[in-house]
Amino acid sequence: MTASALTISPAPREGRFPVTRAALRQLARQRRVWVGGGILLVILLLAVFAPLVAPHDPLEQDLLHMLTPPMWAAGGSGEFPLGTDGLGRCVLSRAIFGARVALTVAIEAALGSMLLGSALALLGGYFGGLVDRAISYVVDLWMSFPPVVLSLILLVGLGTGVDKVILAVVLVDWTRFCRVIRADVLVIRRRDYVLAARLIGFSHLRTMLREVLPAVVPLMITLFSIEMGVAIIVEATLSFIGLSVPPEITTWGQMLADARNDMQSAAWVMLTPVLCIIVTVLGCNLLGDGVRVALDPRLRLRGE
Repeated sequence: MTASALTISPAPREGRFPVTRAALRQLARQRRVWVGGGILLVILLLAVFAPLVAPHDPLEQDLLHMLTPPMWAAGGSGEFPLGTDGLGRCVLSRAIFGARVALTVAIEAALGSMLLGSALALLGGYFGGLVDRAISYVVDLWMSFPPVVLSLILLVGLGTGVDKVILAVVLVDWTRFCRVIRADVLVIRRRDYVLAARLIGFSHLRTMLREVLPAVVPLMITLFSIEMGVAIIVEATLSFIGLSVPPEITTWGQMLADARNDMQSAAWVMLTPVLCIIVTVLGCNLLGDGVRVALDPRLRLRGE
């Protein structure tokens, strides 16, 4: 028997990142992917082309048309399809421009949280021992602070601005990725193919990147989509209390704050940003759930 016959190579396994034709076919069959992706695509296009799509400047005040109802209601006007607020600003235009801030915060904050939390989860879960205990201690300590209170404290120190909001969300929510992904890594590192990779001479870094990381990618995608929804809600909450962005930047939370005094007589001013938040968060969750089912072989087999 030759030496080449004794060479051990990691066997195919269900944990490997499954970008295969079967996964792509399953992805195309997922209704949640189509619905969630369609929602986010529409909102993304509206945000990118907001200056062309919005009928008015979001900061333009028309005191002659204050609290004009939507175009389908009595007294409504086609000039303002979703009506106006207490200062005569077009609600539809403000909702479209508000999507820009919401998606910017959602994508960048979720990406930053995923990178930081996943990197620490891989290190702690793979190496275990002192490294894992130290990272777990930091996570437990960080999670002992209420997230909203911690966000407020960070923004008071950092100041207002979209970049400050993104940084605050990353510093608060990286623990979610770290704790959940670490649990998966602890299981995956004991799999036979990981042990085989170490036996044939893979370095720790190569083993983590080629054998462990692909197995947790579906979970990372799901957490990423959930974190996008969380970031949207956090940004809306912070802008509602005036700690998110300057007043000249339109956000959905700012629209909610401006609608407080008129919510009884002009419900559309409050309902529009609420529906924007709900639909966007729903799209994030549907897309992430559908993608994970398509990419995770265990979940894909259940659906077939």
